[in-house]
Amino acid sequence: MNINAGSLHNEMQSMISKTNMSLSSLETGQVNKTNGADFSSMLKMAVDNVNAIQKNSANLQTAIEMGDRSVSISEVMIASQKANVAFTATVEVRNKFVEAYKEIMNMPV
Repeated sequence: MNINAGSLHNEMQSMISKTNMSLSSLETGQVNKTNGADFSSMLKMAVDNVNAIQKNSANLQTAIEMGDRSVSISEVMIASQKANVAFTATVEVRNKFVEAYKEIMNMPV
């Protein structure tokens, strides 16, 4: 199994830079209608990626439980931790979005 520990970090950095570009366009008033579609596709892609990481971890766990000698316990533990970190990061991002939504909804008009 090829485990690329930096891929999740690189993807998160890419998402941060895209978000920063979107925020800077909001601050300068240069908002276009494609930002909503880009954000939703970016969010879907991130959730799908977390799902794939979790499925990979579950498949490796099943393989080791069934006695597959081609899978090592260290690969299973690394995949499990990677899935845990990805899910935790996704939950934290969701919590921040909910918090921001609530703050916007409480703003006086």
